[in-house]
Amino acid sequence: MSTKSRTRSKTRLSRALGIALTPKAARYLEKRPYAPGEHGRTKRKTDSDYAVRLREKQRLRAQYGIREAQLKIAFEEARRAQGLTGENLVEILETRLDALLVRAAIARTTAQARQMVVHRHILVDGQLVDRPSFRVKPGQLIHVKARSEGMEPFQVAAAGGHVDVLPKLPPYLEVEIDKLQARLVRRPKRIEIPVTCEVQLVVEYYAAR
Repeated sequence: MSTKSRTRSKTRLSRALGIALTPKAARYLEKRPYAPGEHGRTKRKTDSDYAVRLREKQRLRAQYGIREAQLKIAFEEARRAQGLTGENLVEILETRLDALLVRAAIARTTAQARQMVVHRHILVDGQLVDRPSFRVKPGQLIHVKARSEGMEPFQVAAAGGHVDVLPKLPPYLEVEIDKLQARLVRRPKRIEIPVTCEVQLVVEYYAAR
């Protein structure tokens, strides 16, 4: 799929789910704050409880750009942990390497973050990591490989090119953007994570399966 097609696909999904999945989609939603298709402007009929829960689960999945199987694994881990399952789930997803690259404004989108990791440009505590799903632990340092710093996407990031189009830096990260590095200082708390989701509906979706 071309970059243009991916952008169009993300924008369409953003409209369907009612959330901006990329900075470009956010601008588009300002102009067209309704679902895609010929009936997008009309008021939706009342959705069933199942449809509401399903859509909320899809919203969470789309914001992290993960597969259903990955979300299900994270949910099972969240269910076993102490505390509220829904809050645990988002906190677990937020420690993914690709998610933290976006929060730190080293990447503009989750797709770009994933590409940076898969193409072996990202280190954690000095060790090369090529899995976007890698879980970063508190205290660990994320940084760009020295040989990759001169590449255009990283030069843009180091100059603060993504800072103004992404949510404000959350308090669980310490970032030196000019050095292309970020440290996870502690476990994220659900209230601090810039994700739009009624997590209890996601819990109810899986509980009913």
